Amino acid sequence: MNHHHVSPSGGYLPRSPWLWGALTALALLSGCGNNTPVAETARPVIAMPVKAVDGAQAAQFPGEIHARYEMPLSFRVPGQLTVRYARLGDSVKKGQALARLDDADASKTQASAQAALDAAEHRLSFATQQRDRDDAQAKQNLISQLQLEQTHDAYASALASRDQAKQQLALSQNQSRYTTLVADRDGSITSEQAEVGQVVAAGQPVFGFAWSGERDVFVDVAENSVASISPGQSATVTLLALPGKTFVGRVRDISPSADPQSRTYRVKLSLDAPGQELRLGMTANVALSTTSAGSENVRLPATALFHQNEKPAVWVVRPNDSTLELRLITVTRYGERDVMVSNGLHAGERVVMQGVHAVSAGEKVEPIAPPHPEDAPL
Repeated sequence: MNHHHVSPSGGYLPRSPWLWGALTALALLSGCGNNTPVAETARPVIAMPVKAVDGAQAAQFPGEIHARYEMPLSFRVPGQLTVRYARLGDSVKKGQALARLDDADASKTQASAQAALDAAEHRLSFATQQRDRDDAQAKQNLISQLQLEQTHDAYASALASRDQAKQQLALSQNQSRYTTLVADRDGSITSEQAEVGQVVAAGQPVFGFAWSGERDVFVDVAENSVASISPGQSATVTLLALPGKTFVGRVRDISPSADPQSRTYRVKLSLDAPGQELRLGMTANVALSTTSAGSENVRLPATALFHQNEKPAVWVVRPNDSTLELRLITVTRYGERDVMVSNGLHAGERVVMQGVHAVSAGEKVEPIAPPHPEDAPL
């Protein structure tokens, strides 16, 4: 006959000691599995807080001093270049003669127009006298009405011919005057594009001409930097020929299309106070901040750079739960060992500096310092 113990819950427990021990151990294991959570292990990653740097030093561009307005000078009429008064590099004044064409044909044309005007004046004088005489005779009914009308018609025709001859003479005088190339304002000769004895067409450049006064700095900007430059943006300009002097410039104009050869965009900066010592063609260094309003420049080591769909990005450690977030950034300059970031990061945020291809989004990490101090961001 088997004897059983009754459990507190009303069931029966076996009297066998070994069976009782096995059930007790199973109950303990079941209780541990239900109440003790498995802790998630954080992966150690090399991550450091980033620091903001001076945005004015983020972009350095070589430039060249130019006049605000530069244009070619040419004759309005065709002809053979007989004399050139100005030379390359000359400073000229408004109204100064620069070159002259052979004016023999222009002089003959003007003389012919003058003779035509004299003839027209003579015909008009005769027609005027005839008109006055016929008007007096018509009052006395000595001539017919038809003859009077013919006299007035001849007078009107002679008057129109005189006016036409006068305009033709004025035109020929202009043509004669256009055989001398005159500076229309103060400036400098920047190039010579025609030689004495050469036959030039109307509008063909003879000189390159730069206006006096305002000066600009021309800068060629790469494709990846031009988007962050806007008109009115300030810049600091220094020149190799004028050590110790600094000029303030502002972006005046940005070319809408890239140069087909260099694939760069021409940016023109105006100088606030150029001064007389600033000469055309001087080499300039332009420090232009490419930081947009409300953003910070951050320098990162190149090893921190990741790419998402060919766009630059970095892994940012979230401060609340130490998990990773992939964030797109804007890179304004690529260096040999570092990159300059102008958008997407703020000072103090912790970024993964190495091993960016071995982590994933949402992964929990434990930031550690780099083993070598030189690997820390500058």
